[in-house]
Amino acid sequence: MPRFEPNPQRRPTAIAGASAGIGAATAQALAASGHPVALGARRVDKCRELAEKIRADGGQAVAVPLDVTDEDSVTAFVTRTTEELGDIEVLVYGAGDLDADLVHEMEGARFQGQLDVHLGGAHRLTSRIVPGMVDRRRGDVVFIGSDVVPKPRPRMGAYVPAKAGLEAMARTMRMELEGTGVRASIVRPGPTFTSMGMQWDEKTTEAVLNDWVKWGLARHPYFLRGSDIADAVHHVISAPRGVHLSLIEVEPEAPLEER
Repeated sequence: MPRFEPNPQRRPTAIAGASAGIGAATAQALAASGHPVALGARRVDKCRELAEKIRADGGQAVAVPLDVTDEDSVTAFVTRTTEELGDIEVLVYGAGDLDADLVHEMEGARFQGQLDVHLGGAHRLTSRIVPGMVDRRRGDVVFIGSDVVPKPRPRMGAYVPAKAGLEAMARTMRMELEGTGVRASIVRPGPTFTSMGMQWDEKTTEAVLNDWVKWGLARHPYFLRGSDIADAVHHVISAPRGVHLSLIEVEPEAPLEER
């Protein structure tokens, strides 16, 4: 007799931060593998466009408004996702943006806002979704971390502590959920080309890059794509039961050296 009943082939998935970047790429990758996906973000118009594309490609997707900082919005998102797709088997949390500020120059409200999106929002969703997973004795929660956790980068005033808190919560959950059948995992991207940071002006971008070079954090110009991180998420949730991929680090490969 197997140690675990296998996961269903069809696993309803809730994705926070699905309007662009890693979240959007993850939605497409999981839908292409037969998993119905709920696309959650404040920019619900972008989610609707992506959901239409997924359905046109033969997948199942629904766009649901989601503000992870608002308790009522989170509750409504979970309720509608469950009504539309069934019990949530997978939660992928990648909501949040990136402000480029020095810690000591950042206004308290902006600092707290970043913590609330990256960390507070993750807790709001897990506290509503994970108890059902525990009752069913299976499920996957995947947090999109960052390589700024082991190697902090300057001018990431709130992003670094927010991601550090997120990964710490994920590691705590891994211990707390042991024996329940629910897996809490971290996918930790290195530099990835997404919409984050696209709102910076030229002066800010130059200051950020100069500081990264100063501290040896910009080794080469290559960046990962959102689809690269989506592949890692897919790998995590596709692991057979009894196997827990608790942390996957993804870094861009350097360009080939000239001979």
